[in-house]
Amino acid sequence: MVQLPEARDLAPRLATGAFLLNSGLTKLRADEATAQAVHGMACVAYPFLDRIPAERFTRLLACSELALGGALLAPFVPTRLAGLGLTGFAGGLFGLYLRLPGMRQEGGLRPTQDGIPLAKDSWLLGIGLGFLGAAGRRKRAAAARYRHACRRYHGHHHRGRCRC
Repeated sequence: MVQLPEARDLAPRLATGAFLLNSGLTKLRADEATAQAVHGMACVAYPFLDRIPAERFTRLLACSELALGGALLAPFVPTRLAGLGLTGFAGGLFGLYLRLPGMRQEGGLRPTQDGIPLAKDSWLLGIGLGFLGAAGRRKRAAAARYRHACRRYHGHHHRGRCRC
């Protein structure tokens, strides 16, 4: 049985998924100069990416954004799984913000004017981390309902499973 996302997860899934789809579609149409700029910025933060040609890197990044955006928008993809993908992806993006010179004010995390566009990736990271707890919320809520029903039925509370 497919577990649909909880109502509280719909808005962040829709907003984040649409944002990533748009970003991926834009990068798919990137010209050579844009691909060089995207790749160059990534290589400053992650030097091992220098081995990948700029056009290929930008295309891979675009495909990653499209896949992740689609997963967030697809109701049959569990929120926790979508959150895992979003957390990993956003962690890499947030790493750019932390590693690129001139993005943060001296001695802290506050963005400079140039860093504001990258600082927004902290929101993606926060949303992803929040989604990781989605299954835990359901399990805790189900356990609480079970305990409440046991108390109402038997008039007492047991630790763990009801043995009545």
